[in-house]
Amino acid sequence: MTLVLTRGDLESVLEPEACLAVLREGFRTADAVLGAGQRVRTDLPFPGTATALIPGLLPGIEAYTVKVNAKFPGAQPALRGVICLHSGQDGELLALLDSATVTAWRTGLAAALGTHVLAGSGSGSASGEVLGVIGAGAQAELTVRGLTVLRPHRELVVHDTDAERAAEFAARHGGRVVGSAKDVAAAADTVLMATWARSPLLRLADTREGQHFTSLGADEPGKEELAADLLREALLVVDHRELAANMGALAAAGLPATAADATLGDVLRSEHPGRTSAASRTVYAPVGLPWQDLALSWLAYEAAQREGIGRRVDLLA
Repeated sequence: MTLVLTRGDLESVLEPEACLAVLREGFRTADAVLGAGQRVRTDLPFPGTATALIPGLLPGIEAYTVKVNAKFPGAQPALRGVICLHSGQDGELLALLDSATVTAWRTGLAAALGTHVLAGSGSGSASGEVLGVIGAGAQAELTVRGLTVLRPHRELVVHDTDAERAAEFAARHGGRVVGSAKDVAAAADTVLMATWARSPLLRLADTREGQHFTSLGADEPGKEELAADLLREALLVVDHRELAANMGALAAAGLPATAADATLGDVLRSEHPGRTSAASRTVYAPVGLPWQDLALSWLAYEAAQREGIGRRVDLLA
């Protein structure tokens, strides 16, 4: 029997603190698994792309994931798909999970973790920093939720090309809307970017010393949020050097894998110090890795089994 977990099911069993904990551990240990995960993307004769992430593997979990997504920027939601959770013992299909929900949670919360690890202390105020959001979608929503758990912010500024969406995001989080990406950078200590941009939204001249930038949008060829001069100047951390150079922020800026100073795993394992100066600019520019799908899918699967959530189906009947 296969457990089917919908968006509603997943949101009833996932909570940020537990997700952040398994993601932190995953960044520390995922490199110990033999066999690198693959991220496959292809254009379609339609206004979208097909993406697959295989296999999601982590030490200590006798299961793996295969994720298949349709990414259509003009649709609502823009991402639809399914994650297959298979037993590592016999290949049994343990669960089918809504991919859009798992992807938003793992991407947003992993971004919150990377942001927290690399960002400075902002103004130094006990009440926290000014947080900026460029692109007020599902991933930014989960990143802000995760950061609320990890570190305080005293003010939130938001920009989105959809003014109504920006206003709704600001209202949910007690923030205010500004008119452009540059306005966000001018106001914020830490900037979160999760857009479909295909040319840089911010350059070095738009920033100042001490700021941190997390760029989630450059996750496939042709997408770009931060200019090459900013990436070269900043302490640049990625989740995977080769992927970043092939299809992520480095590829978009024409930079090699060696332009990345570290991976987030390096920093969390204390193999790289991360930010060492309050004046440093830092950037976290992940692409997204298959093991992250397994980390949250396994967490959700175990919680759903305990709590009797979801619907079981026999796909062989």
